[in-house]
Amino acid sequence: MSQDEYILGIWDGHDSGAAMVRGGQILYAINEERLSRRKLEVGFPKRSIELILRRLDLSPASVKHVAVSTFDFAKTLTRLFPSMKEEYYLIRRRKKRPGVLTSLKKRAKYTLTEWPPSGLTRRITLRVVGRELERLGFRDFELETVDHHECHAVAAAACSGFDEAAVITIDGIGDALSGTVNLWRRGQLERRSTLSGRESLGIFFEHVTNLLNMRELEDEGKVMALATYAYPVPDEKNPMLSWFQVDGLTVHARYGAHETYARLRDLLWQYPSEQFAYMAQRTLEVKAVEFVRKVVKDLGVRRVALAGGIFANILVNRLIRLSPEVESCFVFPHMGDGGLALGAAMSLNARRCGVTSYPFQDVFFGTDYTDEEMQAALAEAGVPSERVSDAELPGRVADLLLAGKIGLWFQGRMEYGPRALGARSIIAHPGSEKAKDELNLRLKRRVWYQPFCPSMLESAAAEIFEDFRGQLDPFMTNAYKVKEAYRDRLRGVIHIDGTCRPQILGPAQPAPHLYRELLEEVGRRTGLAVILNTSFNLHGEPLVCSPADSLRTFRETRADYLVLGNTLAHG
Repeated sequence: MSQDEYILGIWDGHDSGAAMVRGGQILYAINEERLSRRKLEVGFPKRSIELILRRLDLSPASVKHVAVSTFDFAKTLTRLFPSMKEEYYLIRRRKKRPGVLTSLKKRAKYTLTEWPPSGLTRRITLRVVGRELERLGFRDFELETVDHHECHAVAAAACSGFDEAAVITIDGIGDALSGTVNLWRRGQLERRSTLSGRESLGIFFEHVTNLLNMRELEDEGKVMALATYAYPVPDEKNPMLSWFQVDGLTVHARYGAHETYARLRDLLWQYPSEQFAYMAQRTLEVKAVEFVRKVVKDLGVRRVALAGGIFANILVNRLIRLSPEVESCFVFPHMGDGGLALGAAMSLNARRCGVTSYPFQDVFFGTDYTDEEMQAALAEAGVPSERVSDAELPGRVADLLLAGKIGLWFQGRMEYGPRALGARSIIAHPGSEKAKDELNLRLKRRVWYQPFCPSMLESAAAEIFEDFRGQLDPFMTNAYKVKEAYRDRLRGVIHIDGTCRPQILGPAQPAPHLYRELLEEVGRRTGLAVILNTSFNLHGEPLVCSPADSLRTFRETRADYLVLGNTLAHG
């Protein structure tokens, strides 16, 4: 088969999106939330598909191969009745009050998601999704379904750069499974075992999030952050640890989803919220790490590639990275369901064209804007601004940053995935507690105990981390422990446990326009090439996408300045 075929991947569930690949190149990947402006959007990704086609100057009829992820009973039902997932979305995101039947519907949801795909659900999915594509102008195309965990696994394997690895997926549930174990060798992915939906560590943590009055599928990171503020509960007194048992290449759960929820609810009555969070986080760490170590030993490989929502937990990832059995660990940057569209496209590309690996140095797969478009947005917004040359801009921004000013940074193509990586970022001094508090309370408007993250050059990482082993982490997927001697200088980006989640850039690592130069300039002035970098958005909103989004957020946050390409606007 020709490797010149355009292959479109789509995902139409939680954090829906679309991606286009061709040959061994990722052309575009974007999530619908960035365009609809509804965080973690659900539903058919019409805007994403249209944008990708427009940016690639393609007509819908010219794309002949499309892959869609997940076709279990529950997902197929919501494709037939989209109002079901819209209602759940509104209730989960606290946009609509629960009704009298909400608890019953929730029980039904967890029951139905354990029903596996079938020939019937596949046919219904192909028909419903095919109709949506036809409405967009697609004609004479082939539409194929791809298993949920295959999408996760293929994305992790094909982007890892490994010739051989254990590829492990763990999430809530998809196509009736909560995880898989795969052996990746010379471009071939062989599934070795599965974790059933009943044994889900992801649903367990989802329940914990919900019971702490947080939004499941969104606020699990808050649970992880809150857990570090607890007085530790000894493992022998943590009842949650006995609920899961690692057995060979699978995990067994003592209780199903409904009984797990009931037992968690009873435990929360007995413990403060932070200790409840600690016990859940500790359970996830112990069981997930034990499972990965067992897989590595049994498969006889020392490299691991990971995907699925559980691997958004950076403290779990850190323990895996530091495990003696693990030589190298790659976490797919868009590890949750938002990455399924790209995984679907890659899976179909492997089947049709034999493409099994991709150069994967960055994730700037989203939209960019011309200088003319940015200037037009500035003029329409009426924001005072000045043009600054490439030679001057890093120094000007470093002056502001080191003076304690908080800035908004908009450059190049938008990041794919949940992390800001220097294209759509809020930046500040990494050692300023004042800036950290202002960001939490005034700009980001989020809970006080959530930490911020740093961007840094590899030279800084080697100097400040206890556990840096030379492996770059340009995607913010792992936690590292900061040496005591550097903690005062980096107070704005370190959590109470002494860890942080860095973006580590090597000398050859691609970075957005002038972002590396900014880090280098800060390094020359302070001795540490580190800045605070958090996502350019208000809490509860998606990352900004367009110049207009950035200017609206600039006005609402009253940040000190905005860098929009080569234009500097002052608040």
